[in-house]
Amino acid sequence: MNRPPAADTDPGPVAVVVLAAGGSARLGRAKQLVEWRGTTLLRRAAETAVRAACGPVVLVLGARSARLHRELAGLPVEVAVNERWQDGLAGSIRTALGRVRTVAPGASGILLTLADQPLVTCELLRTLVARHRQHPRRPVACAYGDTVGAPALLPRCLFAEVDELRGDSGARSILRRHRQEVLEIAFPGGACDIDTDADLNDLVAHGGAGSE
Repeated sequence: MNRPPAADTDPGPVAVVVLAAGGSARLGRAKQLVEWRGTTLLRRAAETAVRAACGPVVLVLGARSARLHRELAGLPVEVAVNERWQDGLAGSIRTALGRVRTVAPGASGILLTLADQPLVTCELLRTLVARHRQHPRRPVACAYGDTVGAPALLPRCLFAEVDELRGDSGARSILRRHRQEVLEIAFPGGACDIDTDADLNDLVAHGGAGSE
């Protein structure tokens, strides 16, 4: 007997993942602890993820994990430590997915955000999740410059590809593979990430365009 096609909805939660394991080699100090508008980039990213209220929040640490963990005091987040953070971004994403499988085994997707994208807002994260709810088997990603990338939501049907990531391959490698399926959300502020002092100076000089 033929079964009717599944409805294009998924009741499972979306886990928000904040990737913050890097060693900040180009900046020369922990970018996660850089302060902007009265708080550190790490705390800002974690608070934004929590306030978005999309689902459980998993925060991946690596370099300086003990010090950075203290920065998260009082926040309802799951902290996962990638002990092999120097091997590249892929390990942090796999670490996050492993924790998501424990705290939210029925998750319909993982929403990947970066600690060094200070213009990300709660509203943006909610918009990505809303698009995912409409099309739960398609990836959703932010468009800026000439690329798509984080914040990006990978649906459950792509978790097996996350398991296969290695080295510095991150969500963009999966998004490229499924480029025709990606739902884009315009986010010019996505091009603003903090890798160098010049990036930080530009952010301060322009005041930041995002709202809370």
